[in-house]
Amino acid sequence: MKSIISNINKAFDHRIRLGIMSVLMVNDHADFKSLKELLGATDGNVASHTKALEKQKYIKVEKSFIDRKPNTKYIATEKGRKAFQEHLDALEKLLNAGNELNK
Repeated sequence: MKSIISNINKAFDHRIRLGIMSVLMVNDHADFKSLKELLGATDGNVASHTKALEKQKYIKVEKSFIDRKPNTKYIATEKGRKAFQEHLDALEKLLNAGNELNK
């Protein structure tokens, strides 16, 4: 029998990665500074967790300059959107199963 938690994606286990993907699911993109401020994270947190998501090909990174200042923009890939939605669906099933136990 398949475990109810088997579809929970380990890539989204950390609250910073969960936050990054949540932001990118509802926005076309987000830049480094915005993610840092929204999530209350340090530069190192944002950098390491975006790198982990990029390694999985769940996000893509675009670097550019705005008024001669470097700007890093993050965008959820189709693979990332699909994986995150599957993760959310698995969490919902887990919550529903927990509710069934209380009936």
